[in-house]
Amino acid sequence: MFFFLTGATGFVGGALARQLVSGGHRVRALVRDPGTAQPLAALGIELHAGDITDKDSMRAPMTGVDGVFHVAGWYKVGLGLRERARAAAVNVDGTRHVLELMRELGIPKGVYTSTLAVNSDTHGQVVDETYRFTGRHISTYDQTKAEAHKIAEAFIAQGLPLVIVQPGAIYGPGDTSSIRMLLIRYLQRKLPAIPARSAYCWAHVDDVARGHALAMERGQPGRNYFLAGPVHTIVEALAMAESITRVPAPRVHVPPVVFRAASTFVSFFDHLVSLPPEYTSEGLRVVGGVTYLGRAARAQKELGWRARPLRDGLMETLRHEMRLLG
Repeated sequence: MFFFLTGATGFVGGALARQLVSGGHRVRALVRDPGTAQPLAALGIELHAGDITDKDSMRAPMTGVDGVFHVAGWYKVGLGLRERARAAAVNVDGTRHVLELMRELGIPKGVYTSTLAVNSDTHGQVVDETYRFTGRHISTYDQTKAEAHKIAEAFIAQGLPLVIVQPGAIYGPGDTSSIRMLLIRYLQRKLPAIPARSAYCWAHVDDVARGHALAMERGQPGRNYFLAGPVHTIVEALAMAESITRVPAPRVHVPPVVFRAASTFVSFFDHLVSLPPEYTSEGLRVVGGVTYLGRAARAQKELGWRARPLRDGLMETLRHEMRLLG
């Protein structure tokens, strides 16, 4: 089949692009700078210069495809005002542009990459696709992705043949997120303490990419699927890491109340000074005892999707990072 893909130069999009090509599919990818995406071209992927914030730049490459994967997104924690505007432009406006074109061009099926973070902190509850969050989101990323998710649902209600997938925490070789920084600092023994109760659904990037492909192949339009890996706290994940690498995991586990107090204190002046993202009020809120949890029963039953155990994925990921660190 012939697919249009956004976000192909990113972590998940790149893994998906490779899987689609290896499966014999033709892929047309939207990239901001084709000159920096030559590894994709080497795979036989068609590169088209454009940006999801520029709707017209996508019209020609989206024309005539069998399906659309909209994976591109903006993810950061501890954003400044300028970056908050960029987050909205990419996550909200960009999603609207892709789905409008999909409807205008009559594309038969699409898969949109949402996130478990649209449900914000579930306070230890493992929820399913019927859960609906109400309240204030704890980060700009959560908020803008939630707005985009609602846009996708509105298009579905109007008849757009769209499937929504919602990954949890994604890890693996090639990661550029805060999870990778956590693992690197752990390996370098520069992680003195970790949050006591923060927990995620950990899914390897290749499993998440496979979930996207399965959603296109088997997913029912109008349905959303949690691509949620096994639930583990950061404490449990680093205990596994210690058993793999023999590098001691931090023994100091900071309770959520400390992060909440620090976030409140920093909020009085973090807009006045430049702080590392993890030390802003938003950064402290996001890591301090939160849980982004969901169960993947629907994806398992309807898509045949499975996520590998965290220990298996961590073993590969940690060995990769240790080779890079020398």
